[in-house]
Amino acid sequence: MLKSGEVHKDEATVYVVDDDDGMRRALTLLLSTVGYNTHAYARPSEFLAKLKTDEPGCLVLDIRMPEMSGLELQRQLNRSGCMLPIIFITGHGDVPMAVQAMKAGAFEFIQKPFRDQDLLDQINHALRHDAENRQNVARRADVLRRLETLTPRERQVMDLVVDGGANKVIAIDLGLSERTVEIHRAKVMEKMGARSVAHLVKMHMTLAE
Repeated sequence: MLKSGEVHKDEATVYVVDDDDGMRRALTLLLSTVGYNTHAYARPSEFLAKLKTDEPGCLVLDIRMPEMSGLELQRQLNRSGCMLPIIFITGHGDVPMAVQAMKAGAFEFIQKPFRDQDLLDQINHALRHDAENRQNVARRADVLRRLETLTPRERQVMDLVVDGGANKVIAIDLGLSERTVEIHRAKVMEKMGARSVAHLVKMHMTLAE
């Protein structure tokens, strides 16, 4: 049974983008040998043409390539809203490049030569991170869908309930009878699928993440 944030190797794709034929083949062999679904590309444009952003995975990316640098590809992915974790690998990296990559949201930066196990460990971490991110996005989307089913008055009541307001206080604030507030409150709990006020608060907090 999978824990939260974990994903089967065959459910995720490890993308490799590296113009070095030898390195690309070695990485593909390594990752395939340990069971990862691996897609490797020599050019960033080929990767972008095949990328499926709705599928879990991570990207192992060289930083120096003739067509487009790894940092340029990272910027393009960021602009498109792609959440794929990026592990940079390079034999020419320096501190400024690493800092730039990490500030732009890179998951990790690995200097060549590296131990196979170090890369595999980082890929495992990146895939767990990606799974957690996707779960959070899905939860938030679900809460938003439920929120859209509320009437404006039910939304007002929900906001006041989340703030800790008692029915009597909410009734005074909105100029309603306490019984009417109780009815609206029950509708809010039903439409939001909230098991308790604490659950409703947690759902509400999801929207602020």
